[in-house]
Amino acid sequence: MTLEETMKQKRAGNRGKWASKREYVLVVAGYVVGLGNVWRFPYLCYMNGGGAFLVPYGLLVVFSGIPMFLLETSIGQYTQEGFITCWKNFCPIATANCLGLQTLDSPSVNLTANQTMLKKTTSAAVEFWERRMLGMSGGIEELGSVRWELALCLLVAWTICYFCIWKGVRSSGKVAYFTATFPYVMLLILLIRGLTLPGAWDGIYYYLYPDLNRLADLEVWIEAGSQIFFSYSLTGGTLIVLSSYNDSNNNCYRDCFWLCLLNSGTSFVAGFVVFSVLGFMAQEQSVPVNTVVQSGPGLAFIAYPQATALMPLPQFWSVCFFLMLILLAVDSHFVMVESFITTVTDLFPKWFRGPVKHEIFVLVICAFTFLLHLLLVTEGGIYIFTLIDFYGSTRVCQNFIAICECVVVAWIFGVDRHVSNIEDMTGQRLAVFFKICWKYITPFLSLIAFIIYLVKYQRLTINDYVYPDWAYALGRFMTFSIIVMVALWATGMMCLTPGTFREIGEDKGQWASKKEGNTNRLARLILRPGDIVGTRSDPLTVVMEKRMLSKLKGILDNEFRPLYSTHMKL
Repeated sequence: MTLEETMKQKRAGNRGKWASKREYVLVVAGYVVGLGNVWRFPYLCYMNGGGAFLVPYGLLVVFSGIPMFLLETSIGQYTQEGFITCWKNFCPIATANCLGLQTLDSPSVNLTANQTMLKKTTSAAVEFWERRMLGMSGGIEELGSVRWELALCLLVAWTICYFCIWKGVRSSGKVAYFTATFPYVMLLILLIRGLTLPGAWDGIYYYLYPDLNRLADLEVWIEAGSQIFFSYSLTGGTLIVLSSYNDSNNNCYRDCFWLCLLNSGTSFVAGFVVFSVLGFMAQEQSVPVNTVVQSGPGLAFIAYPQATALMPLPQFWSVCFFLMLILLAVDSHFVMVESFITTVTDLFPKWFRGPVKHEIFVLVICAFTFLLHLLLVTEGGIYIFTLIDFYGSTRVCQNFIAICECVVVAWIFGVDRHVSNIEDMTGQRLAVFFKICWKYITPFLSLIAFIIYLVKYQRLTINDYVYPDWAYALGRFMTFSIIVMVALWATGMMCLTPGTFREIGEDKGQWASKKEGNTNRLARLILRPGDIVGTRSDPLTVVMEKRMLSKLKGILDNEFRPLYSTHMKL
């Protein structure tokens, strides 16, 4: 066993590491690429003028999506901790951010379809959904009995989740080989079939040709920003946890670009699938593409099944399609649960970290959450489900947390220090563009979206049903509790901790920056240019020096970090 492998095992301890870079990429891809890409993105395009939606989406990906993705993954890799302990070590005053992070991960993988199906209509599908499947009661006041079919499906979902994560990243990394790749195979098949349908190119034209008049509509830009936060899974804390299992010298800078490209590329391809089928349906019905179906989140459930029905053996392809949806949801589900378990385990390692302790803890969490979710599969559960999703996972929460993260990293911890940390980990110099985004552009855009949401706030309704006042009060409490908790925590630290606002934020973060600089300098002292045979100006020699320097710095970092953790506990 090499020295580097020995150091890696010593650093990882019982916490675990990704077995390979491939597992990390697949798990993150499976998490961020989900229903928001193959389902939500196409309907937002259809609702906001087709190609007109792609313009603000592309711009906001550059100025908000990619910078925030890099910010969170670099923090996780740098601290090697869960989303609570990482902020405690990175910048203590920012621990308030963690209090609201996981509330953003709403279990709403099916809600948007529910909202579409709840509209007044006489179709057989809606009758089956409302009467047979959900057995909807008259309102949230009438919970009724548990629907045993839905309870059984819920049990199966949590059982799958348990066996995906019961061994930590060792098991979840292996599961991702199938759950993250199968949806792409199915999407490719649907794409090929969709493009060969008559009239498909009419739909593609509507998809790609922008209606410039819609670009003046502020709501189109807001929806584009919301879609980026939703599909990139930003401000939820999970990206921090997943990247914390990387080696400290992993190139998170390069990973960020590839994963963001994969995410947006999947959304773009899914749009081709949906709009090619819409073009075919428009030709069959002799109507324009923009009127062929009613715009809504259920749009994908019209287009995708239509494509499978036109293939040979339609029953087989329909099963594959819904299996794809299940796998997309399962990926996101077990990763979110794993991030929560990792964070609690990092807080209390003596209690929950260990071969048997971890499995029992995961079982308890899954069993408790299953029992809690039984409320959602009662006859009135859809009303509770809708309330939680509408108020507990809103744009206002995402935008507020994004502002807090940017302020903490760029203005309190120091954007130059964080950029230096990323350069130490990756060996690459970051573009100045990221500094500008973290300090000005991203928080400014998030602030605008935050204000617009508050100005245009509307009450939640389902069909003609209006929630009672206490339900609206509970919903507003869920939304603003995130903001209030962050403010109260920061205020409490300011009052109880001596020093200025910046000094409190720099408490442990100052050591972290110095430590990284020291390991980098020490590595350079140990490994001098003359240690490698070759000419200094030779490009190959320079590359070899950089690689050896990066590896040696990683080893030193793995040695120093446990010493720091022990020192802080004392």
